[in-house]
Amino acid sequence: MTEATTRQCALELEALPSRIQQVRRIVAAQLRYWRLEPLIDNTLLGITELLANVHRHARPDKKCQVELTYISGWLTVAVADSDPRLPRVREFEPLATCGRGLAMVVSMSDSWGTEAVPHGGKVVWFTLRAEAPAPRRSLAEPLSAAVRKAVLRPTVAVAPAPAPARKPARMPEVALV
Repeated sequence: MTEATTRQCALELEALPSRIQQVRRIVAAQLRYWRLEPLIDNTLLGITELLANVHRHARPDKKCQVELTYISGWLTVAVADSDPRLPRVREFEPLATCGRGLAMVVSMSDSWGTEAVPHGGKVVWFTLRAEAPAPRRSLAEPLSAAVRKAVLRPTVAVAPAPAPARKPARMPEVALV
């Protein structure tokens, strides 16, 4: 897949536990089709948490749309619903059994946000950077040196590339049966 290629997938559903499992299977298959296997786990975690929030909190109904967009090495996952209340990351106790879903999305994604939309609802989104393929190790370099380089590479000194700007948009309606 070339970096300039744009891929999109959109689903419309009611955020019920049985539907959430269906969406997870569909999204995993779509990411495999796009050859983005390394993003599957974090994408499914994020979608599960966002759909659980729709199921738990959205009013007046549980209808929502899920949109995946892959462009220029970035996967953006957006969940839109008709509830205008914007979610916020809350403080939670270390042993709390609920209330940490959005914090997990924030911690595992490269960026995230919420947007009010004109028709009275909202979109909650997160982005994930597709990993570049691992560089090939030189045959002249011992494996232990290559491993040390990978482990000792400074990670805080390098700022992540900015995520592409997310524009609120009306998602195409694709009904899940």
